[in-house]
Amino acid sequence: MDRFYHGTPSTGTSAPQVRGPHEGAYDAGVTPPDATPLPGAAARRAGAQRAPAERPAPRTTTRQPAKKAPAKKAAAAKKATGAKKATGTKKAPARVRATTATGPVPRRRRAAAPVHDAVVVGGGPSGASCGYWLAEAGWDVVVVEKKQFPREKTCGDGLTPRAVRQLADMGLEPALAGAHRFTGLRAYGFGHCMEMQWPEHPHFPDYGYTVTRHDLDGLVAEHAARAGATLLQGTEVVAPKVDEGAPVRGPLPTLTGVTVKEKGGTRPHTIKARYVVVADGSNSRVGRMLGTSRRRALPLGMALRGYYRSDRHDDPFIESHLDIRDPEGNVVPGYGWVFPMGDGRVNVGVGLLSTEQRWKGLNTTTLMDTFVGYAPASWGIGPETSLGPPTGGKLPMGLSVEPRTGGNVLIVGDASGAINPFNGEGIAYGYETGRLAAAAVGRALTGAGDAALREYDRELTAAYGAYYKVARAFVHLISRPEAMRACVELGMRSEFLMNQLLRIMANLMRPDVSGAAEIGYRAMELVSRLLPDSGGLEEPAA
Repeated sequence: MDRFYHGTPSTGTSAPQVRGPHEGAYDAGVTPPDATPLPGAAARRAGAQRAPAERPAPRTTTRQPAKKAPAKKAAAAKKATGAKKATGTKKAPARVRATTATGPVPRRRRAAAPVHDAVVVGGGPSGASCGYWLAEAGWDVVVVEKKQFPREKTCGDGLTPRAVRQLADMGLEPALAGAHRFTGLRAYGFGHCMEMQWPEHPHFPDYGYTVTRHDLDGLVAEHAARAGATLLQGTEVVAPKVDEGAPVRGPLPTLTGVTVKEKGGTRPHTIKARYVVVADGSNSRVGRMLGTSRRRALPLGMALRGYYRSDRHDDPFIESHLDIRDPEGNVVPGYGWVFPMGDGRVNVGVGLLSTEQRWKGLNTTTLMDTFVGYAPASWGIGPETSLGPPTGGKLPMGLSVEPRTGGNVLIVGDASGAINPFNGEGIAYGYETGRLAAAAVGRALTGAGDAALREYDRELTAAYGAYYKVARAFVHLISRPEAMRACVELGMRSEFLMNQLLRIMANLMRPDVSGAAEIGYRAMELVSRLLPDSGGLEEPAA
């Protein structure tokens, strides 16, 4: 399924447009009316350099020194106030206020803080994507990141074809030339193994990359800064600034901006903005301050990962294990992975799904040790090749966090629970929801106002609503060990069936044909409509 893209560059339509002050649409294959043509995805993949677009000069928050008045104007002003030339006196110290015959010279008032078009809270995948597309369209956007790049981030480090497409659209795929490129997925389950190549698709490549978030996130955030965004690193948003006098415009409040504090600084200050995009990750402290919460009936993931030395660090397949077990040998709802990094290391991890109460009694560290113990010996992973203790985090899935719009605020990426329940993928959906939010803010700034924010919610529903409902139903099904065993053993007997399932789970179904994967997905969607679900993904009111 490809609900995110409504057409292809070759037909003149593309992913959501981000409209700037000049009304230009900065999308792959779409040429703004007043800008240098942008190369298509194929040219970017070949390493083509994009010519800079002609757009308004970037705004700056730095206060400029006052211009010196011409001599004649200064003399006239002096005469008008009756000032006399002092003779035979010493120059007053700088700390003494200057005076005139009519009294003290008024202090120059401090310039008012600028009001930016948008401020983005968080510089991870969704925040950097949103900042890039807004800046590329010519808007004045500030991206506030708590940490200093580069910084560590718990993740599987895998970029699927969906993520690669977004990076290519931003002109960043040439920067991945040194990263490890993989061509498919190797699946293990209940004694079976199968290797599957990424499928061909009209919008997405048939390969992916593994890149540490330590390297990737700074690359994208700095790319947004080069496009014109103001990137504030080592700066924490400590509170949203609520506009107490604003009328109620939705479930989230209207803000005048955010209060931030620089690392090592003593005094917080306010960044004013017309729109605020919250992209501060799965724990989303700012989102919770505004009133967001997770629907507890929906799946929640818990992941743990570590790095190991391995001679197979450049394997052409990422590896997924569908039958992870507890120390007693019982199958638990979740999966394990081994992702080759191409630099002498592999990323090894386990993910649990909160589909049953019994998962809360599991110790993830023990589960990780158990998985490492029975992973294929050819990887050579174990305590002696470990490069440090594993780290973990929670994964809100299936757009489980609400509300996502209101006032002049949008919630994106992991902060909105945008992770795919089928496979735990979050990076691609961070880039995509950040881009959708940028398009909505661009429309709002060009006159659409609140309607553009409601449209953002509708775009999320159109892109992911039905798909995530199917994924949630699938997760509940495979949480039962007997059902999981039956599904895996049936699938592993048919390479064709497993390849179709890969298309569905990776969200790589084709919009231009009705093959087995597309037909199978539609059947699953019809069944999911009959099942109870509290996903909150109904079409929002106009």
